[in-house]
Amino acid sequence: MNTGENQQGLRQVTDFTRLLSLAVLLLHFYIACHAAFREWGLTAALTDRVALNFAAMPLFQSSIKVRGAALLLLLVSLLGAKGRKDEHLRYNTIAAYLLPGLLFYFSSHLLLSDYITPHLAAAYMGMTGIGYLLLLSGGTLLSRLLKLSLGQDIFNKENQSFPQEERRLENEYSINLPARYTLKGKIRRSWINIINPFRALLVIGTPGAGKSYFVIRHVITQHIRKGFTMFLYDFKYDDLTRIAYNALLRHADKYPVKPKFYLIHFDDLSRTHRCNPLDPDTMTDITDATEASRTIMLGLNREWIKRQGDFFVESPINFVTAIIWFLRKYQGGRYCTLPHVIELMQASYPELFALLRTEPEIEVLINPFVSAFEHEAMEQLEGQVASAKISMARLVSPQLYYVLSGNDFSLDLNNPLEPKVICLAGNPQKLQVYGAVLSLYIARAIKLVNQKGRLKSSLIFDEFPTVYFNGIDSLIATARSNKVATTLAVQDYSQLKKDYGRDQAEVVMNIVGNVISGQVSGETAKQLSERFGRIVQQRESVSVNSSDTSVSRSTQLDAAVPPATISSLSSGEFVGTVADDPQCRIALKTFHAFLLNDHVAIAREEKEYVPVPVIREPDADAVQENYRKIKEEVRAILTMAAQHRKP
Repeated sequence: MNTGENQQGLRQVTDFTRLLSLAVLLLHFYIACHAAFREWGLTAALTDRVALNFAAMPLFQSSIKVRGAALLLLLVSLLGAKGRKDEHLRYNTIAAYLLPGLLFYFSSHLLLSDYITPHLAAAYMGMTGIGYLLLLSGGTLLSRLLKLSLGQDIFNKENQSFPQEERRLENEYSINLPARYTLKGKIRRSWINIINPFRALLVIGTPGAGKSYFVIRHVITQHIRKGFTMFLYDFKYDDLTRIAYNALLRHADKYPVKPKFYLIHFDDLSRTHRCNPLDPDTMTDITDATEASRTIMLGLNREWIKRQGDFFVESPINFVTAIIWFLRKYQGGRYCTLPHVIELMQASYPELFALLRTEPEIEVLINPFVSAFEHEAMEQLEGQVASAKISMARLVSPQLYYVLSGNDFSLDLNNPLEPKVICLAGNPQKLQVYGAVLSLYIARAIKLVNQKGRLKSSLIFDEFPTVYFNGIDSLIATARSNKVATTLAVQDYSQLKKDYGRDQAEVVMNIVGNVISGQVSGETAKQLSERFGRIVQQRESVSVNSSDTSVSRSTQLDAAVPPATISSLSSGEFVGTVADDPQCRIALKTFHAFLLNDHVAIAREEKEYVPVPVIREPDADAVQENYRKIKEEVRAILTMAAQHRKP
């Protein structure tokens, strides 16, 4: 026990052993260098008789043995030494004492001879004594060494490592990404298995984190290989479109009916198909017109998203809804296109209201506008209508009219009889204009996709906050049973919150089942860290004082992936969690790993990519002619209505 009496007894034994070691060494000096001591006049009869008795012992007849015995006694005495621990003491400092000490202590044997002179005797005793003192100092320092590896893992990475899924779990819908992770200092292979993509996948990461290269490209290729129809929003055209087009060329045989590839690209009319998002065949009731109107108006005025329900937000939406539904009912929907809606909105109030009042189904929608006009409340009317007219005027373009007024294909991409892979080409420089139109395409496509009895489909939205889709949470919640897999790529939660509002952003973040995140920071990192949960981690602490050193070890629950770790991830390094299903349980859902891409194979594959083919060669005259034709058709509608009103 660590009592005062025991401590004192141990100290006495240690001191006695060290004195015995010193006595053996001094006696050896007297015997081996007796001639020198006699010449110096340091001998006595009694001392000589004692030394003579010891010299007859076998131990003292060999200088190596006697010095070894002295050193052994010194080492025994050092075993009981308890010096004050020094956390700054290093092994190289101790070695600087011990190695020269051993060299001096044992190499001094070369100075001994049968006829030793006083000078050699002094040198021999000096070298041996210096070596002895160096060994004593080094041994004492060794007892003060703090033998703990505290502070070696300063970022706590080893403590934050945890087991991850190492099996490849694959089914007819899954996305499987190879990865490697570190567990207790050892690198191991793992798999990120998104076995249920219908519970939605959210890919988060700042620019350069590797969202497209490490994750989205594999979602595209693996889903096409497994026979999914696809709707792809390619924000930075043509990074993802080329991948989808060439994957479809390689795996078209995986589909029961060979799918067709369609592209909407407003900047290159030679490589775009024409599609009318307001196709009358797909608009069955006025609620479809309302959804289309809300999507286009909120896409053009993103600040309105947070003000839905306000009078001057809902009024323009109702106004556009009335025009869309009028054109849907007029002559069987012959002129139901977005360009016709835009042109009809520009008509004068008397002509426009007179025309709209001929359709009974929209009477309730236009009544506030007609009432304001009849009572000459022009300021209120302009506030209600002008914002819609000004916003829609941004879309007046011969190129946009050309694409939006055609009918090359319909947006029912998962139709079993006509499967499709549809790509929308974005343009970061023209986001304010193209974003609203692309949002309309997305809203109409999702309305048609989310139906029963259709093929499995994959909806992939790169840079999702750049488009607006009202009801993305409903899609994620309800489309699972209809085999619709949704993949959303965002840069940060704050970006989603800015463009969709806090409430909608929180719903999107919390409703998705699969999350893969690269480097993010701030509130996003905190939310993700809480989502990934906690693991048991070891803690060590040491207390050093003048008499003793105590070490405390404990365990506690701490974040598996702290926010600071998420904010410092490298490109290609991802954290996240996956969802399972009853047919395939996953115990280890959380991961922190480097995704593995075969860069050489990908580069070789991209060299073999063929570009999206030219679809048509429209000349400028044809585009302008289509533009003039739409204007003339709208004027003809107004003229014909005026003629019918004449008595």
